[in-house]
Amino acid sequence: MGYLHAGHISLIRRSLKKTDVTIVSIFVNPAQFAPTEDFEKYPRDLKRDKSILRKESVDILFYPDAGEIYQNEFQSYVDVTEMSKKFEGEFRPSHFRGVTTIVAMLFNCIKPDFVFLGQKDAQQAAIIQRMVNDLKFDLKIIICPIVREKDGLALSSRNVYLSHQERKDALVLNNSLKLAAKMIKEGERESSKILSEMERLIRSVKSSKLDYLKIVRQDSFTEAKTLNKGLKYYILVACWIGKTRLIDNLLIKV
Repeated sequence: MGYLHAGHISLIRRSLKKTDVTIVSIFVNPAQFAPTEDFEKYPRDLKRDKSILRKESVDILFYPDAGEIYQNEFQSYVDVTEMSKKFEGEFRPSHFRGVTTIVAMLFNCIKPDFVFLGQKDAQQAAIIQRMVNDLKFDLKIIICPIVREKDGLALSSRNVYLSHQERKDALVLNNSLKLAAKMIKEGERESSKILSEMERLIRSVKSSKLDYLKIVRQDSFTEAKTLNKGLKYYILVACWIGKTRLIDNLLIKV
């Protein structure tokens, strides 16, 4: 959705290494924002974004107007029904329908061979992968690692909303993931115990307000009560820091 940062640039560079032509789409999608969310104030700076894309030698910027995308009393949506109901979908009920609809349209407009998505939006990436599989899109999804600040905060366009103190407080998300990784490395396999300790740490920060903490299987995004050897899991966290909602995750193999 623009306001490019190093996380976006890491996706661009993966594409530049692997493909002949790299296309970046920028579209702040009204269909994935609820009326109470931050569509109007979502950070935008097209001039800055264009400068970054030129510097990175991107071939094409696809920057459609909302009126071009949603025209003639638009009423056709793509909905990955079950995966979109939980976790992020529980707190943002119409969000993923807006995501999958716009992504399907972008795929139809651009017809890419490869699509590079960031792991930071792990559920979103899993839902898009499911849509690609179910609807037989002729492309391959490539998930790229989370890019973090030096202190561990996952890069996000919404980080600009944080005050100086909130920016420090936000580190509790990554610190809770590190705590979970340490517990798993030391042999803990019960999700409830891991999540309980994560929650205790996060709630120790006064500005925090948890939406959810979950451990899910990477392949199915179903919740895991017990971690089994040889499988991969996402540890997911969604949390408000002050008035800013942040998400983070860790992919771990047991």
